[in-house]
Amino acid sequence: MELNFTKAFVTLGPSLWDGIGIVVYITLIGFALALVVALLLAVGRISKNKVLNRILSFFIELIRGTPLLVQFFYIYYVIPMLLNSVVSLVGIDANIQFKPATCGIIGFAINYGCYMSEVIRAAIMAIDHGQREAGLALGFSERQVLLRFIIPPAIRNSVPVFGNYLVMMIKDTSLLSMISVQELLLRTKTFASQTFMTVEAYTILALFYLVISIPLSQLSKIVERKLKQVG
Repeated sequence: MELNFTKAFVTLGPSLWDGIGIVVYITLIGFALALVVALLLAVGRISKNKVLNRILSFFIELIRGTPLLVQFFYIYYVIPMLLNSVVSLVGIDANIQFKPATCGIIGFAINYGCYMSEVIRAAIMAIDHGQREAGLALGFSERQVLLRFIIPPAIRNSVPVFGNYLVMMIKDTSLLSMISVQELLLRTKTFASQTFMTVEAYTILALFYLVISIPLSQLSKIVERKLKQVG
């Protein structure tokens, strides 16, 4: 078997560079929304409202207990069907559909938000109770103490874990090929099926993921060191 990596890279490379743009776009928006979801879930989980706590706990376990790929399929195929069925009950003939990239962003936001919420919640619980008492003694309300004295250090302490999740999300974008997102894996599969340069194509794909993941890992370590110096 004769391999020709140069030809494969010249042909496949430009397509993968375009795919990187899609991967970065979905990852950044999905991760930003996941942080918002995680913070809201974490705050809800530490609230004194037992009903809310149980509902959120069930939701988190539901999401964590099902594969991310299944969640992508559910958002892409099932939810539009359910929405169309509900709308049809009021006599409206709609054709609700989600764009694949939108489904990817929503799926990442919910899935990673649930996982990261437990990280934030644990970080909040680890904050010294003296900080809360000091804030209350200074006349701040419970909400102000949470926003000013509890959440900021909890987020700062969670940054190393967030960096790992960001790299994981980059790699999990490969799952989006199953719902027709033109990311790296789908482009590579198409190229390999057309040219039969399977070894070259998937080797180049692995290198492209390394090009994205390694700098992100190093960046997260730099941010972690900077935050430790500030702290």
